[in-house]
Amino acid sequence: MEPTPLTSLDLARRCRELALDRKAEDIVLLDLRGISSICDFFLVCTGTAEPHLKAVATSIETGLKELGHRPRGRDGLSSTNWMVLDYSDVLIHIFRRDTRSRYALEQLWGDAKKVE
Repeated sequence: MEPTPLTSLDLARRCRELALDRKAEDIVLLDLRGISSICDFFLVCTGTAEPHLKAVATSIETGLKELGHRPRGRDGLSSTNWMVLDYSDVLIHIFRRDTRSRYALEQLWGDAKKVE
């Protein structure tokens, strides 16, 4: 199956919708274009418990797979309180609340604009 063509912004917004479908909390989409060579967008969200982190990650992977997009990589386990999905132009970080506050990615990328 050929992937449905999406801009990196469209892909990031779709990831946000899929995270919302699984009731991810405190979702922040950061535009890193022009300030990072790592990727175009970071999606950062919070899961309430280990099964919730896994459900959010699975929702994103399944929803994007239906469009022909597969992650380049997946790191972390729900038991580590931090999962990362790498879709090249979009990196998705799914945290437990305490882990998210410890790493404070939104502050680390304070120059990035938030995407509404």
